[in-house]
Amino acid sequence: MEGLIRAGRRNLRELRHALTHPSHPPTPLLADAPRRWQRLLPYAVVLAVTAALLPVSLTVLTQDYDVPGGVASALAALQVLPLLMMAHRPLQAWWLVFPSGVAGSLFLLRAPVEAGDAIWPWPAPAIVGMLFLLFALALRERRKALIGVWLCTAVAGITLGQFLPEASDGTNVLTIVLSGVVLVIGGALRERGEAQRRLVEQETISEAERARRTLLEERTRIARELHDVVAHHMSMITVQADSAPYRISGLPAEATEEFASIASSARESLTEMRRLLAVLRSEGAQGERAPQPGLGKVQQLVEATVRAGVPAELSMAAELAPGPGRPAVPQAVDLSAYRIVQEALANVVRHAPGAVTRVSVRAEEKDLLVLVVNGPAPEPDSPTSRAARVEAKGAGGHGLVGMRERVRLTGGTLDTGPLPDGGFRVAARLPLTAEAATPPAPDTPAAPAREHTAGTSGTADAPGASGTADARSTPTPRRTGPAPPQHPTVKDSPDP
Repeated sequence: MEGLIRAGRRNLRELRHALTHPSHPPTPLLADAPRRWQRLLPYAVVLAVTAALLPVSLTVLTQDYDVPGGVASALAALQVLPLLMMAHRPLQAWWLVFPSGVAGSLFLLRAPVEAGDAIWPWPAPAIVGMLFLLFALALRERRKALIGVWLCTAVAGITLGQFLPEASDGTNVLTIVLSGVVLVIGGALRERGEAQRRLVEQETISEAERARRTLLEERTRIARELHDVVAHHMSMITVQADSAPYRISGLPAEATEEFASIASSARESLTEMRRLLAVLRSEGAQGERAPQPGLGKVQQLVEATVRAGVPAELSMAAELAPGPGRPAVPQAVDLSAYRIVQEALANVVRHAPGAVTRVSVRAEEKDLLVLVVNGPAPEPDSPTSRAARVEAKGAGGHGLVGMRERVRLTGGTLDTGPLPDGGFRVAARLPLTAEAATPPAPDTPAAPAREHTAGTSGTADAPGASGTADARSTPTPRRTGPAPPQHPTVKDSPDP
């Protein structure tokens, strides 16, 4: 019993607190609406309701309840004018309207109302105004406040109805039911709006987390690929340091010990690299055994894209083609250039199937320039487009996110964007010198830019986008595969 009494007291304290402390700041309804007319709509409704109820209340009090004009005007003003606060302070408005209604009903006892002449204890305009106020209150306040308001209205109506039971004639029951229905509907709308806002906030947080996870996964994938590059250099250091005493005669003992120390450090570094790779590798993933591709595979990559239904051509400088005279391109730049071309072509296959595409790779001073430009996609129902969409099924990757990370890793620049004719352009500048290839400090992962869906945006690693044959040396633009349909020639855009 004592526990029930304590629970009852606690609930009464909570109801009293809810009735005396608004749960929201005095901001109007629809204050966050995007359009101005939506923000002004609550004020228009409040003015219309007040302007309509004020003269009606005055007329009803003077004609149906025989209240003198001055007193009727005062009662009508007390019961109607506080409704102007409905849009921004509904609870405070209720604290003015409810006592005014009770006081007005007590005043009407001086001129008893006969059954059938007028309703009791609330005049009809007061009931209508109260229902509007309760609806506005339900849209703003907590559930406990609504329960307290409904209980106060029901108790006051039942109590006043006992003074003239023959005149109430079911009005109390109707008022109690209508007020409860209005509060339930308004509360349901408020809770639904809050649930939608929370859902939007959660989706925003989830989108940011998803973008962060995508970026981190792409960086991990790039780190796994660069492991082979670093491991190759470390292996060369180990071999050269171990073989130096045998290749160079007459080395002093100090130099021999130094070479042995270098070889030992290189082997330890390789061991640590393998441990790092084990950490970066996903659970259950197997290590790649094939060597990492580079510019020597670009020709074969373009040929695979042609087989996927995309008319593509490659323009590669003769000095970059595979062969004994090929200049030394850093392995990280070599791999990044190949991956950028691969992802750009895969995006064309998926998002612009059948579009005429041109790939250009050339060296300019101390930079390697990679340019992939595609024209607008042909009609969706064309045979080329349908074939390309079939080839593109199942392609997955991170598209522009991976390109940006690879370019940032090598200290280069990336320029992507749509073309005026509806195509898309990907231009990367990768430094060929070690001094210029220092990447910036890793930044905080951010949400990736929304990718263009009409051109080379979306995913990489399209089916058939890899191979083993070496690319041919093509100092001049060379078309691979069947001739594309008639289309304006896509020229190289300005360097990024």
